Amino acid sequence: MTAGARDDPERAPGPGARRRFGAGAVVVIVLVALAVTIAIGIVRGATTPVDEVAVDPSPVATPGGGEELFVHVSGAVREPGLYVLPAGARVVDAIAAAGGFADDAARDAVNLARPIDDGEQLPVPRQGEAAPPTTAPPGQAPDGRVDINTADATLLETLPRIGPALAERIIAWRDDNGGFTSVEDLLAVPGIGDTMLEALRDLVTV
Repeated sequence: MTAGARDDPERAPGPGARRRFGAGAVVVIVLVALAVTIAIGIVRGATTPVDEVAVDPSPVATPGGGEELFVHVSGAVREPGLYVLPAGARVVDAIAAAGGFADDAARDAVNLARPIDDGEQLPVPRQGEAAPPTTAPPGQAPDGRVDINTADATLLETLPRIGPALAERIIAWRDDNGGFTSVEDLLAVPGIGDTMLEALRDLVTV
């Protein structure tokens, strides 16, 4: 202790003053920590995703090299709206995405096996309503089956186990032979056997 402190006891900090100083420092630290916590919460709140879907009009590439399909499902479904489906999706996938059929849906009027086109509106009729007319895309029959005599390679590749090479062989065979006269003619295409034919039989037509 210095001489000044010995001469003037009031200037020397006592134990009580030290305790008050220590308590004050703790309060300051707590307040600073609280302020930092609040600031972090504000930043996180500002960056939290909101429940909003931004629709990009350009096709979105998928890892498999295809494109995502935008389809508007309306009518007798539980959750009508715009849905994004993977390339190769069928009507059954669109109905499932929309929550399934409504109780009064005319289910028999909907071809669940038909492939979906990008930008399509899929209206599901209710019981007693007339089914809306549908226009099949080139290479596809009105019932949703793929016409192996007119379908291009892209449409053929929507069929199970048909890749780019096999699709090209199907097109080459029909060009060389004047087209298919029956579904069974697919057996003449290299790479298609009885097992594959059975898998394709209900999905294709001539």
